[in-house]
Amino acid sequence: MGTGVMIGAGIFALTGQIAELAGPLFPLSFIAGALVTSLAAYSYIKMSNRWPSSGGIAMILQKAYGPGVVAASASLLMALSMVINESLVARTFATYALRPFELEQNGLLVSVLALGLIVFAYLVNAAGNRSVSGFSLVMSAIKIGGIAVFAIAAIWVSGFASGAFSEPATTSSGEALLASVAFSILAFKGFTTITNSGGEIVDPHRNVGRTIMISIAVCVVVYLLVAVAVGSSLSIAQIVEARDYSLAAAAEPALGDLGFYFTVAIAITATASGVIASVFAVSRMLTMLTEMEMIPHSHFGMSGGIRSHMLVYTVVVAGALAVLFDLSRIAALGAFFYLVMDMLVHWGVFRNLREEIGARASILLAALAADAVVLSAFTWVKLKSDPAIVLYAVLGIGAVFIAEWFYLARRSSQAQDS
Repeated sequence: MGTGVMIGAGIFALTGQIAELAGPLFPLSFIAGALVTSLAAYSYIKMSNRWPSSGGIAMILQKAYGPGVVAASASLLMALSMVINESLVARTFATYALRPFELEQNGLLVSVLALGLIVFAYLVNAAGNRSVSGFSLVMSAIKIGGIAVFAIAAIWVSGFASGAFSEPATTSSGEALLASVAFSILAFKGFTTITNSGGEIVDPHRNVGRTIMISIAVCVVVYLLVAVAVGSSLSIAQIVEARDYSLAAAAEPALGDLGFYFTVAIAITATASGVIASVFAVSRMLTMLTEMEMIPHSHFGMSGGIRSHMLVYTVVVAGALAVLFDLSRIAALGAFFYLVMDMLVHWGVFRNLREEIGARASILLAALAADAVVLSAFTWVKLKSDPAIVLYAVLGIGAVFIAEWFYLARRSSQAQDS
């Protein structure tokens, strides 16, 4: 499931945006993202090994901070970053689906198709967990194989010295390259969904961590193959121009019409399965947060259980984001939310739990520092290029903390009165 979410977003939605920031060195951004993610995974693996459960990040944060505002707010930030990921990948699906008809610039059609995919993901998830798990497993195998075929064929035809790799690396500043790592980290963040499976995996004390590291390793190999394939086929200017469908743009000159349509088909498969897996994960997480009384809940007159309601809320928010924002802003918002949440996880584990779970302080602090450096660079670059999205992120994060403070204070007051 985690690999399905990661590859759905990381390759097709973010490759062009990473190249736009990092320039000819953009494959290095994926390597840096993998290294930072591997450091970050240490906290999650240590916590999941100590307390394997289906609580995932909510459990980790509650253990680290107690059932208060910080744990609830950070958990909700993670859930929101996952919803943002759904809208990101849904718009990517629509862009690739419309590319053969040269309609990818039609904002209305992109929004309609993205919304249609999110509704389809709801229907698949409403059919039950077994349907989602089976579908995601089959789709993950298809897309990993298909992406590998595209990448290897494109590299074979184009070689390593053409396209973006023939351009001077000085066209990319170190600051922009570092900022691009925020998108690369976002491409790997699907590993966190694996922590939600601790209660279901056989021998979770060993296999949760092993599964997380295998997922990261598989993804970095696939990402690098695709980055090299795209970079060898297109110049940086061409990648930026086609940043929302860069793989399809790279396939056509390297592999012709057959390669182009093959890549579009793989992109549609990958993004569709990524949205379905993400809807499953975030609705499950929101259900757990509700049952743990960390977020409020209202039925709004709907029948059924909490999980069915959370499916509805998830797709409504994801659908609204897919309609209102473009790919670049959606990805930036998701990066801000995720990095803040991730830093809170590392700090909480370092401050309160490292001795209990046997975690090394040096690794925890290294993960925290890496996130802080990347977040700072990303914020600085966005302040210069799109200050509005930084404001939206600050307002969104602030609103989450304030709303959780009011909700938890009110619940505490009601409990005391009763």
